[in-house]
Amino acid sequence: MTPLQQVDPAVFAAIEAEEERQQYHLELIASENWTSPAVREAVGSVMTDKYAEGYPGRRYYGGCQNMDVVEDLARDRVKALFGASHANVQPHAGAPANLAVYLTVLQPGDTILGLELSHGGHLTHGSPVSVSGQLYHAEHYQVDPVSERLDMDQVRDMALKVRPRLIVAGASAYSRVWDFAAFRAIADEVGALLMVDMAHFAGLVAAGLHPNPVPHSDFVTSTTHKTLRGPRGGFILTGEKWAKAIDKTVFPGLQGGPLMHAIAGKAVAFYEAMQPSFRQYQEALVANARRLAQRLQERGLRLVSGGTDNHLMLVDVKASGITGKEAQERLAIVGITVNKNTIPFDKEKPMVASGIRLGTPQVTTRGLGLEDMDQLADIIAGAVLAPTREELAPYAERVTEMARSHPLPGLS
Repeated sequence: MTPLQQVDPAVFAAIEAEEERQQYHLELIASENWTSPAVREAVGSVMTDKYAEGYPGRRYYGGCQNMDVVEDLARDRVKALFGASHANVQPHAGAPANLAVYLTVLQPGDTILGLELSHGGHLTHGSPVSVSGQLYHAEHYQVDPVSERLDMDQVRDMALKVRPRLIVAGASAYSRVWDFAAFRAIADEVGALLMVDMAHFAGLVAAGLHPNPVPHSDFVTSTTHKTLRGPRGGFILTGEKWAKAIDKTVFPGLQGGPLMHAIAGKAVAFYEAMQPSFRQYQEALVANARRLAQRLQERGLRLVSGGTDNHLMLVDVKASGITGKEAQERLAIVGITVNKNTIPFDKEKPMVASGIRLGTPQVTTRGLGLEDMDQLADIIAGAVLAPTREELAPYAERVTEMARSHPLPGLS
């Protein structure tokens, strides 16, 4: 028996069940991935037992010499990956990373301008249910109602109208490439700062498959999971002008002791992202997404904006006669994990939604390729378009076979 099994069999059983679920289901949550055994080893190490308030060379506790080594490795590697002059790798997640930027440069009531949540934005970009929309005056730009893509003229018009202190670029459900140079020009025109939240596509940026926001931005925030394939966590990139201020906001402003086991995992993930194999993985990830999108359209499903340039896509299932909630539940029955998602100009409530969001990070990590995307699209379309749930059993059998033939790395 393992120590966990002996001490807490209930938690052990839940972890075992989750491992089995992930092994025999296909995860298409766009924000999820499968970390390497090396990353998990670092996250599960003795680094979790050490307090290390402060920063390398400036700690408030003794015995932090090894913490300094790990955090310096993480900072240096992420700076090299993205061409940044300063990095803070202590944020526990993407949301506190974004909040740290806001608290550094904004006063309560200042105006921020971000992508509207139902059009693909994120809660932390000014949603009224988030502190970002409660502490600050949030305005939002939208996608074009016809193309369902960003119209930079419309973004500029909004910026000129509301004169934000900070413009936020980035999204949680936008499948197209971002024009960071255009955002920079708009920010300069209205006297605003620019923050890019690249949490979803950071892995593509690291591999050179998506424009890099760092040269155009005052701040770049990101998570370390998703396409970067690291542990759950966040980081902030900025220039020397804001370096001291952002560090002071993160600690002691927002957080106490950093999660050194997570930072160790981040360091490993950044190292892995610097290897040639990581670019190959990202290339496969994007190719899989485009193939999946193409095949879904061939099977009669409507994709928001007509396709994808990155790792994710939005499927308008309401156009096929069911809600996003129903589609999510049907796919769960057949062993495919997705999330319901609002689509631009959605008339359904968020907990029902008219769409589902699909992403290829995890299925690409476990080795599925282009032909598998065709089969996966056929299963998804079949489940979504089936007249009743009683007709889903054959699709479940096909998913189980696909999962068995592509075991998750690190599992027997």
